[in-house]
Amino acid sequence: MEKRSIGKLRGLQQCSSARFTFTVLALDHRQNLRRALNPQDPGAVSDAVLSQFKLDVVAALAKSATAVLLDPEVSAAQAIAARNLPGHVGLVVAVEATGYSGEPGARRSQVLPGWSVEKARRMGANMIKLLVYYHPQAPTAGEIEAFVAQVGAESLKYDLPLMLEPLSYSLDGAPLSDEEKHWVVVETARRLTVIPGVDVLKAEFPLTAQNKDEGMWREGLEALHAASAVPWILLSAAVDFETYLRQVTLACQCGASGIAVGRAVWQEAVGLDAEARNNFLQAVARERLERLAALCYALGQPWTNYFEADAPFDWYKTY
Repeated sequence: MEKRSIGKLRGLQQCSSARFTFTVLALDHRQNLRRALNPQDPGAVSDAVLSQFKLDVVAALAKSATAVLLDPEVSAAQAIAARNLPGHVGLVVAVEATGYSGEPGARRSQVLPGWSVEKARRMGANMIKLLVYYHPQAPTAGEIEAFVAQVGAESLKYDLPLMLEPLSYSLDGAPLSDEEKHWVVVETARRLTVIPGVDVLKAEFPLTAQNKDEGMWREGLEALHAASAVPWILLSAAVDFETYLRQVTLACQCGASGIAVGRAVWQEAVGLDAEARNNFLQAVARERLERLAALCYALGQPWTNYFEADAPFDWYKTY
């Protein structure tokens, strides 16, 4: 059992269920959501249009989640100002700039210019999320590890839990095979979750989307669980809902502490007008998220199996 500070423990509590499992509604998408809203001309999607879509989804679905993951540019402050984010639902705010710099086989990440962990703390976030593109054999692997350590140190300084989202990629531009994806995802968990400050791993499914062999699924998920030093939750990566439901069931059986789900729940709403969108979100998307939340609550591994805090009566003197 690892020690966490009182502030970090409280942030984890605020983002999880009564059983200490996570059902995080993910809405931090930026450029890929612009492309979905207008495939012919993503640049024509204004910040106002992008923001309104996210606010519609938050208003319809946030009550069914334990926390909502938003971006600082068009949705985090806006959801609070519009009173669309219920006070009892945790707020996770991304800190990274969207996309990556560098070569496709040697990717780099950075904190969004003008944003910081300290600002996330001041605006009331309960947790921060950092996305990095990572391959253990990439020339930039050490640089990314140092970057995670830097943000981890900031999360320790400002007492905010850090959710780390590493995304895999190929070094040669070809799609990762099942064997490669398995190795990269598991090895990434092994290397990055031991970095000080990291509290939750937002993990990719450790096989390609084309793989339908649930025996291989279980093997990959068990390896991921064994490799992660912190609670891990499964992202949806835009797979269809029924596939994701099966992935989540098996992931929780293998040790996952919940999910961070975006497009698997709400992606069909992207192409709908306002009225049809609201109807879809209130009916289909909400039912999907509630099914997933119930599944995580029943089967997920509580994060309290990993962390605890000391609270001697004089703790405040040295905090």
